Amino acid sequence: MDVNELLKEIKFDDKGLVPAVVQSVETNVVLMQAYMNEEAIRKTFETGYAHYFSRSRQSLWKKGETSGNTQKIAEIALDCDYDCVLLRVYQLGAACHTGEYSCFFHTVKKQEEEVYSSSILEELYAIVEDRKKNPKEGSYTNYLFEKGLDKILKKVGEETAEVIIGSKNPGTAELQYEAADLLYHLTVLMSQKGLTYPQLFAELASRHLK
Repeated sequence: MDVNELLKEIKFDDKGLVPAVVQSVETNVVLMQAYMNEEAIRKTFETGYAHYFSRSRQSLWKKGETSGNTQKIAEIALDCDYDCVLLRVYQLGAACHTGEYSCFFHTVKKQEEEVYSSSILEELYAIVEDRKKNPKEGSYTNYLFEKGLDKILKKVGEETAEVIIGSKNPGTAELQYEAADLLYHLTVLMSQKGLTYPQLFAELASRHLK
């Protein structure tokens, strides 16, 4: 469907707007909700990056034009009534202006025991990237970036050794703890070198899933 056909299908409200739900194509996390008008949709199609309409400023804006946390479009879909747009995006850095990965961080109800998945690696990467762009005083992540590649590599080596030592002990508790440390420091190293988890996952898939 081209952009003109899409615009014919969408049911805009009386102000010429349609709500847009934004989801990470990599983690499936819902990142934010915004509004789009016809111009925003055209710009999104033309550039391949998410554009929205600001109701407070009454103007078009590109996500990440000031923060650098852009949203590259992977897929655009409409709901069954054609009055809501779903954008599935590759999110660079944090989606929320507060610095959180997702705008939906005010949890009001959850299971007693939270269940996590591999998507947490993408969320961790986004947090690490945000620390690199927006340093925070006292942040250990920023300390590693300030010290540079040699320090990060030293920590990856140390944590690798700790994983080996922890694995020699009974049970999995120590391995779990040390493996988490290793994954964190590996994530910092990947960010420092510019390697992303989708690239890493693609490499794994090419080796083991074909």
